[in-house]
Amino acid sequence: MARATRSLRLSAKLSPEILWYLESRGYEIPTCVPLIRTPEPRTVKGAVFDPAKVDKVITALGKLKHTQGKWANTPIVPAAVQVAYIIAPVFGWVAPDEDGVNRRIIRDAYVEMPRKGAKTTLVASLAMYLGFADDEPGAQVILGAASRDQAGQAYKPLAAVAKSSKVLLDAGVRALKSEIIKARDGSVVKAVSSRGDLAHGANVHGGLVDELHVHKSPDLLEAIESGTGARSQPLVFIITTADDGQVTSVYAQRRDLIEKIAARVFKAPAMYGVVFAADRREDPFSEQTIANANPLYPVTPSRSFMKQAADKAKANPVAMASYERLHLGIRSSLDARFIDLTRWDRNASIIDEQKLAGRKAWGGIDLGSVSDITALVWLFPDADRGGYDVLARFYTPEASLDALDKRTQRTASGWVKSGHLTLTPGDVTDYDWIATQAHKDLETFDVKNIGYDRWHASQLVVDLQNEDEDLMVGVAQGVASLSAPLKEIERLVLKGTAAKPLFRHGGNPVFRWMADNLRVYIDSNGNIKPDKAKSMDKIDGFSAAATALAVAMQAAEHETPSIYETREPLVIPG
Repeated sequence: MARATRSLRLSAKLSPEILWYLESRGYEIPTCVPLIRTPEPRTVKGAVFDPAKVDKVITALGKLKHTQGKWANTPIVPAAVQVAYIIAPVFGWVAPDEDGVNRRIIRDAYVEMPRKGAKTTLVASLAMYLGFADDEPGAQVILGAASRDQAGQAYKPLAAVAKSSKVLLDAGVRALKSEIIKARDGSVVKAVSSRGDLAHGANVHGGLVDELHVHKSPDLLEAIESGTGARSQPLVFIITTADDGQVTSVYAQRRDLIEKIAARVFKAPAMYGVVFAADRREDPFSEQTIANANPLYPVTPSRSFMKQAADKAKANPVAMASYERLHLGIRSSLDARFIDLTRWDRNASIIDEQKLAGRKAWGGIDLGSVSDITALVWLFPDADRGGYDVLARFYTPEASLDALDKRTQRTASGWVKSGHLTLTPGDVTDYDWIATQAHKDLETFDVKNIGYDRWHASQLVVDLQNEDEDLMVGVAQGVASLSAPLKEIERLVLKGTAAKPLFRHGGNPVFRWMADNLRVYIDSNGNIKPDKAKSMDKIDGFSAAATALAVAMQAAEHETPSIYETREPLVIPG
């Protein structure tokens, strides 16, 4: 028995302080351990674990009641796993502030778990605690939602908990139409959906951000975080399920940060996070895998619920992706990526533009709308190494940068600074600007042809056509033209290794973003083409690369010793 207990203590990966707290308060050591967990802030100067702080939270929550389902009207009693990995670390660790008063060390908390993990109850109860029991006069507690409708839905359980609690009612707490207030000291709890919904000069004590994965912009989270500066021990608490695997979303950036802190890439003792999820290498349908991912299983979700979800997943690939993400916490997409980013990254290599001078090249151009991204991609075949060196140039109007920044969580400005994204002057794409670069490239490289979408020609195409009447080749953007080149790109990426990359893109971050976005249309015969409608965002780089490769492959099929002398026009069927 002693050996089993010791083994359980080790597997729980908890600090001695948390283990002591659990055992001293009669909690069992949890068997569900987060897949990812950041360190507890034990090494902060003056840090101590204060069990009374944790007792206070648990006692306060116990005076609130569940309002839905079979537990309605029963006290909210946190489970051992919630105490061990969420409540005790966040609220128990304190250190002296500049006035010598012990305050919470953790100011930013992140909890990720699958659905049916009682997140709604946790959000509502923590909001009530921070607003009315955290010894913070005039506390402002904000629940940040992704939309006005979600804010309305998120407010309902908050109001229900407030109305059902005798201790809150006795303290003068009242749930109004859109906010919960304590008139005695001005404390308030409310749900908002945008930066504009926050009062000017908001003085936030607690911020709870629900379902971060559906937030399209970082504006609200940033506004909540920036509004905490005047409080003595503010807490921003994010509770979410996994997203569909995007790389530049609000969720992805915070999840990446938590993973780096957990891996000790850098220290951030004021930030704490746990991710409850299954290891994707495990059998997704085994009871152990389900238990590993769901901290309250089989209480919630129940065995019958998970069996029903698993049966659907076994019969349908789309349901399987949903099952993995929503019920096992595995980041996956309902529309699978065409390009695996791990394989994409290992093909990066180094592209030295100066060394490409004089080399044979085929180009592809994808003209964005007047206010969007335009891509110009050059492919340089390499007989010695195999595959292609790929030089991608991306352009967007300077007036469009703010909108692109919002869609990429400020990443686009970084692309501009690094030179991977060029801003053209004005509100619309300046094709003359792009034409100037294209003419320079024609002088530098041994360009054979440039492919373009013949149904979306522009003055830029006309200008380049004037350079050489056989230079520009119209390529229809259907499966007949693009399936073979797109499958060839996939083959090169899959076959390439870090030691021998075959589609060498130089790690261009804009191109990588588009690789993550790319989804493809598949017809009944297995032919494919880029699917802009289903793709997660812009994929212009791949449209341009596939167009360039279509021209190069057609030239290779018809190559004769004199083709580059006669410059016979190429027409790609659509």
